[in-house]
Amino acid sequence: MRLKFNPQLNLFTSVGRNQIAKELQLMSQVLDATPSMLDMVYRDIVRSISTRTGRKGMTADQVLRCAILKQYRQLTYEELAFHLEDSSSFRGFARLDPGQYPGKSILQENIKGLREETWEAINQAIVGYAQQEKIESGRKVRIDATAVETDIHHPTDATLLADGIRIITRWLIRGKDLSPTPRYMYSDHRRVVKKRLMVILNTNKERVRQEAYRDLLLYADKVRAYALVAIPELSSHQSNEMAELFAGRVLAEKLARAVDILGRVMDQTERRVFKKEHVPASEKVVSFFETHTDIIVKKRRETEFGHKIFVTGGVSSMILDCLIVRGNPADTSQYQSLLMRQQEIYDRMPLQVSADGGFASKANLAFAKGHHVKDAVFAKKRGLSVIDMAKSAWVYKKLRNFRAGIEAGISTLKRAFGLDRCTWKGWEGFGRYVWSAVVSYNLLVLARTKLASA
Repeated sequence: MRLKFNPQLNLFTSVGRNQIAKELQLMSQVLDATPSMLDMVYRDIVRSISTRTGRKGMTADQVLRCAILKQYRQLTYEELAFHLEDSSSFRGFARLDPGQYPGKSILQENIKGLREETWEAINQAIVGYAQQEKIESGRKVRIDATAVETDIHHPTDATLLADGIRIITRWLIRGKDLSPTPRYMYSDHRRVVKKRLMVILNTNKERVRQEAYRDLLLYADKVRAYALVAIPELSSHQSNEMAELFAGRVLAEKLARAVDILGRVMDQTERRVFKKEHVPASEKVVSFFETHTDIIVKKRRETEFGHKIFVTGGVSSMILDCLIVRGNPADTSQYQSLLMRQQEIYDRMPLQVSADGGFASKANLAFAKGHHVKDAVFAKKRGLSVIDMAKSAWVYKKLRNFRAGIEAGISTLKRAFGLDRCTWKGWEGFGRYVWSAVVSYNLLVLARTKLASA
């Protein structure tokens, strides 16, 4: 029977004397002080599964603690399984029983079962704990935005065409392994496609590049035609073995999705390479797998492929809130939403708000002042006067310098907690990954704050 937590702790768990062990001990104390978060974790890991029968499995407490360990030390699931078997500090933090050694597949299944909403609720519980301990009051906040990349290679028309041909051919080959063999024909063009791709990547001559692109489009059209014939054959595949029956339908669904994406890639290649059109970012395809990826364009910076996130930090360096958005919205459009989210978290508006210059606008300043924000400062004035934003030039300067501190928090999230690139799949996985990194970071901030004051 699955449990929320183990009521009997291991008497033989020892606490190490090094820095990491001390941090884990204090992080554990924060989790123990906020037991309400286990309710949502428990609901996530027992969805559609009976809690009264079968093996016990990992408790909700163990799943949450293992997820935090993974993000805190930036481990793969295989590395996490090793450390949970090898390290007494890790085992003590995860509250594992003697003889309990979860493997990488069990860890992945349980950790990825935690929803984005659950992680957000956990973060709010931790923020509430920080308020009770008088570590963070939320009275003075700073706001900034950053981009988190998805796990894709840099997209070009040539590489996307090659990806589509490679993926569809691989699935066509797999379909032929079914029994009885489906009746469709195809040819493997992957070798010649790879040669044309290398020509496009290495030549300096526009004429040679365009000829290689024409060949790529020709082979893409052929592979697309093969798939269109194979899809009805695979979807209606009949077999005496249930596994192969379902395998045919799954392959048909994958092929239909890939064919649709390949058609869009072929269209954008025609428009960009031969017709010299400017294709809007909203119409571009950048990946066959992470199709939710947005194109993030910022002035005088490299284009990034992922999603934009907005973070609100406090005096303690904790991340009080995080907002993940689709598309590439202007910073100014999110300022009011971020303040209203602070209202929901603390049941009041902050007294002082310092935001990056991209959030500056007369409408946002008027909104903040109209909701009892005493000082609403932007790093760049953009036509706003200092007296309108803050009660004095000295306060404006102090708050502007205060805002710069959130850059350190964002840098730490990216360098130490993996927030430079999301390695979990899909839009839902992206949200879970970001929030799990934020929760782990906040726990470490609290632990180090307590260590510093000890």
